[in-house]
This record gives sequence, structure tokens and C-alpha cells, in this order.
Amino acid sequence: MDQQRHTDRVESDERPLETAEQTGQGDGAFSQAGSRTAESGKKANASKAGKEALEWLKALVIAGILVFVIRWFLFAPFIVEGPSMLPNFESGERLIVNKIIYDIREPKRGEVIVFHVPEEGRDFIKRVIGVPGDRIRLEGDDLYINGEKVEEPYLREAIAEAKARGTLYNEGGPNFPNDWVKEDTVPEDSIFVMGDNRSNSQDSRMIGFVSEKEIVGRADLIFWPLNKLAFVNH
Repeated sequence: MDQQRHTDRVESDERPLETAEQTGQGDGAFSQAGSRTAESGKKANASKAGKEALEWLKALVIAGILVFVIRWFLFAPFIVEGPSMLPNFESGERLIVNKIIYDIREPKRGEVIVFHVPEEGRDFIKRVIGVPGDRIRLEGDDLYINGEKVEEPYLREAIAEAKARGTLYNEGGPNFPNDWVKEDTVPEDSIFVMGDNRSNSQDSRMIGFVSEKEIVGRADLIFWPLNKLAFVNH
């Protein structure tokens, strides 16, 4: 009995749950609250979308700046035109030219470079043969620098094939010095260049020494066609 009375008393002390009608809240109140929640959600989504768009815009601007800097100051694409660098470079091949390397150091013999030719209004691609102070002499397929015959590994196979046919690789090409360029010593701040295709190349044998200020950069990578993808072997 006491236990029963105690239970009844405890239960009677509990406050009954308030209904929507008792608190003055009906369907309208729930609808209003739901509307406010939906509105907040839309604003949050709009804010998130705006932030994402801003981040994408920042990324695109940064990418654009990087492309500009890389394109104009560090590296540039170049298309080989003509046969003057055969057999090592073919017309139509696309190269990446390193534009900053010669701001750090001087050109070296054997490097393939791109340079401006103001008289022609275009760029040439050739190989560095002589640097300031070098005395250059070319007799047929024999190249002499400072009085010593030098090997040209990038032409070894081509010269051997020509010899096997009983001809010179530089068949019909001018020697050096010649009537166009009689001075054999490379001046200061200049280089002497020749195309790998010695019998069909307009180079320092005709146009003279190239001023270092006209150098665009060093050819570092063949990137097209894809089956020719490779770093340039200097």
C-alpha cells in the first residue's frame, strides 16, 4: 500500500507535456521555423559556392601568372624549320628552349641554341662550335679548334656513312674561313655556330659570329612528336 501510494505521488509530481495548442504554436509556427532553416541553408550554400568560386579564380590567376613568367622569362616553345640540323633535329619538331641558362653562365661548345638573326627577322637553331677566343677552321669534315682537330660525336654516324659512300658529309658546303667570313677568331661576347647538316646550313660560315645578346636560349627538350620525346643531348 505505502509503495503504491509513493508511486502514485511520484507520477503525479511529473509535469505533463505541453502540446502545441497550449504553447500557442501550431502548424504555422513549425512552417515559419522550417522556412528560416531553409533560408539559412541557402545562404550558407551560396556563401560556400562564392568562396569556392573565389578560390578557383585565385588559382586561375596564379596559374596565368606562372604561365606568363615561364613562357617569357624561363622557357619557350620553338619549332624547327628546315633541314639545317639534320640528322639530329627534323623540320616540324617542337622544342622547349631554356631562356635563363645563359643568364647564369656562358654558352659551351656542343650546345644547341636558338638565337635571333636581326638581318633575317627570325630565329635560327644551330650548334655552338666556338666560344670567345677560339680559332676555328673547317676543312671538309675536319673541324679544328685552336689548331687541334676535334671530334664531333653528334655527327659521328653521319660522317661515317658519308665516308662509306665515298663522299664528304660536308659535300658542297663551305669551309671556314672563307670569302664571306675571313676572320677565324671568335670575338669577345660572341660565338661561332654551325648547323649539323653542314652541306645545307646557313650559319656562321656565311652570317658571321653571333652576338651573345642575340641568344634566346638552349634547346633542352624535344616534346613533339611524342615518339621523339627526349632531352637534347649536348
